[in-house]
Amino acid sequence: MTSRTIGIIGGGQLGRMLAAAAGRLNFRTIILEPQADCPAAQFANRQIVAAYDDRQALAELAASCDVVTYEFENVPVDAAAILALSVPVYPPPTALEVAQDRITEKAFLNRCGIPTARYHAVDSQADLEAALTDFAGAGVLKTRRMGYDGKGQRVFRSAEDSPGGAFAALGGVPLILESLVPFTREISVIAARGMGGKVACYDPAENVHCDGILDTSTIPAAISDATAEAARSAAEKLLAALDYVGVVGIEFFVLPDGDLVANEIAPRVHNSGHWTEAACVVSQFEQHIRAIAALPLGDPARHSDCIMTNLIGDDIDSVPAWLSRPNVLVHLYGKTEARPGRKMGHVTELKSEEKP
Repeated sequence: MTSRTIGIIGGGQLGRMLAAAAGRLNFRTIILEPQADCPAAQFANRQIVAAYDDRQALAELAASCDVVTYEFENVPVDAAAILALSVPVYPPPTALEVAQDRITEKAFLNRCGIPTARYHAVDSQADLEAALTDFAGAGVLKTRRMGYDGKGQRVFRSAEDSPGGAFAALGGVPLILESLVPFTREISVIAARGMGGKVACYDPAENVHCDGILDTSTIPAAISDATAEAARSAAEKLLAALDYVGVVGIEFFVLPDGDLVANEIAPRVHNSGHWTEAACVVSQFEQHIRAIAALPLGDPARHSDCIMTNLIGDDIDSVPAWLSRPNVLVHLYGKTEARPGRKMGHVTELKSEEKP
């Protein structure tokens, strides 16, 4: 028996696209989000306006839904655990716990046999200086929690980059120093796992970032079949280890020899998978809904090559030009104010009707 009402924690554009996909499959959706005019509310059947950790709101959501999911990985783990006592929560709260701390995340990936950059926990300026010494003065310093789109980071290119005051400059919070990875390109794989353990992987996308924010995703990625298969295999290992249900995004660095180093995981639908709504019969959003609602997973094969471009801030002004071009799907997020660094929408341009 499939679920009829789906709860979604978070009201941003990912929640909006999940609600739209759920509606097409005849599910009702309820959004839990403190912002009353959030993008997801424009597509959901109902919104509970409250903080993500509001006990009364969580109880109301659990009582109103058959299953609960979330659109971003910084949902309080305690809130997800409370919900899980009375309603199924997918992906499981364990996935949130793993993804929310970069040290925990990398250790988990390594236990799954998935390589990552070398790393050190940094809890003081002295820790930072010792870690930089171990990495010959180079590395990426990041907050362990709550970082996204390049925020909460500092890069050290060589021993000539002084680390003085860097720990305090990033807030004096727990940090991680990761070794620099000599990669040739960045890719990501979007994969889904159903309740019966079946896994469906989309083709890896090649990603380009600008100022820490995803700019474009191109499919197919310029990688070998062996590298693509390694990305899919890593996703399957991770999903099985977490007893995962739903869609996950995994970002990788591709080394010159084609080997992969995992960068991070996102226990949710992912920006680099937006192309699937234009180039696949079943998008990542519908795939996620299918998985958490115990429906059969769809075929992840693409019917077209494509490139997805994010519309950031004032890029929204280019929409009329995009609309005038053939083979372009334009998707806007219902946000009224364009701010620097804010994702306003995306466009996906199909490059061919069929794969060669």
